[in-house]
Amino acid sequence: MEDILQPMEGPEQQEKAFCSSVLEWVETIVFAIMLVSIVFTFAARVITVDGRSMEPTYQHGDRVLVSGFAGEIGRGDVVIIVHALQEPIIKRVVATEGQVVDFDPAAGELTVDGTPVKGEAFGLENGITFVPDAPGQVLDFPQTVPENCVFVLGDNRGNSTDSRFLSVGMVDHRNILGKVVFNLYPFSKLGRPS
Repeated sequence: MEDILQPMEGPEQQEKAFCSSVLEWVETIVFAIMLVSIVFTFAARVITVDGRSMEPTYQHGDRVLVSGFAGEIGRGDVVIIVHALQEPIIKRVVATEGQVVDFDPAAGELTVDGTPVKGEAFGLENGITFVPDAPGQVLDFPQTVPENCVFVLGDNRGNSTDSRFLSVGMVDHRNILGKVVFNLYPFSKLGRPS
């Protein structure tokens, strides 16, 4: 039986094999970068909380993952809103379309459809929710939330520009970038929002 000898690879073949391998790696890396870019552009974004309007839930500098594909937005969801103020804002949805929003000044509570919604429903103190005393800058209540809109409040009710103010008002669903689906930083809050 004759031995079959394989021709040895010369420097040219080795160089071609190396170049082919490098090109495959570059192609894989470029594809991965494009995929991550698409996901973080359309499906999810990392947002850094700016300001104190969501304390104690979120502090200035906290980071959250926000998705525009996280399902229907409902009461209690924390959302990122664009085109309301100069910068995107983070707020909590407290009423949805068709619901009547009002405030009980004696109790310091929000009412939705005539039922008091205590702060503890959102992990906050009770009796801290009022209409700010800012004539010409706030909505007149009661208000009915229009179709395809939500009414939002900051958790730091005394220091939040939210749907009570004319500058924000009722928030159209088209102006909601997405809802918070995961807390990223600080690591002590890592996980799904409560």
